[in-house]
Amino acid sequence: MRLILLGAPGAGKGTQAVNLSQKLNVPHISTGDIFRANIKEGTELGRKAKEFIDKGLLVPDDLTISIVKDRLQKADCKNGFLLDGFPRTIPQAEQLDGVLSDMGVKLDAVINLEVPDDVIVKRMAGRRVCRGCGMAYHVLSNPPKSEGICDSCGEALIIRDDDKEQTVLERLKTYHEKTAPLIDYYEKKDLLLRFDGTRGIMETTNEIMEKLIKK
Repeated sequence: MRLILLGAPGAGKGTQAVNLSQKLNVPHISTGDIFRANIKEGTELGRKAKEFIDKGLLVPDDLTISIVKDRLQKADCKNGFLLDGFPRTIPQAEQLDGVLSDMGVKLDAVINLEVPDDVIVKRMAGRRVCRGCGMAYHVLSNPPKSEGICDSCGEALIIRDDDKEQTVLERLKTYHEKTAPLIDYYEKKDLLLRFDGTRGIMETTNEIMEKLIKK
């Protein structure tokens, strides 16, 4: 299956992407991972992307779509893929349509995880990350055994800048302005499937699988 996963930051896309890619046996493709892989391998596309990333700039759409296209042409995408974090805007979606058309393939569905903003702010405010080993926790749903201390290595847990309330609110504002219009874009193409992202992780995964099987 060829899928796109949509949702605001903190909606649970990453967790669902891992679950779904395992169940469907298709690669989970996130733009961040592709950028890092290309930079690490020293590809021409990676070198170009690094120039923008090092300056704190967004990678331009044309370069992003080139990197995504390169990834979608790999052998492991032959039977499908799950795109997470791309497209982020209508122009990117239109460019992706062109890439898929050139490849002679079509999207099967676009999964949208719906979570209210206030729930997302609470979720992300509760996140804690170990500054030593990077292990992730949540003060409510996945707390460490000892408050503020990593179970794995004993280092202190920190709140990432990305998870601070003001940053989260800014990210949500950007999402609503630039990415949320994709919901309507894919709904008009009769590809959109909506899911309540506030429910249990496996409950949501199973519901998504049920709808995909019927599609």
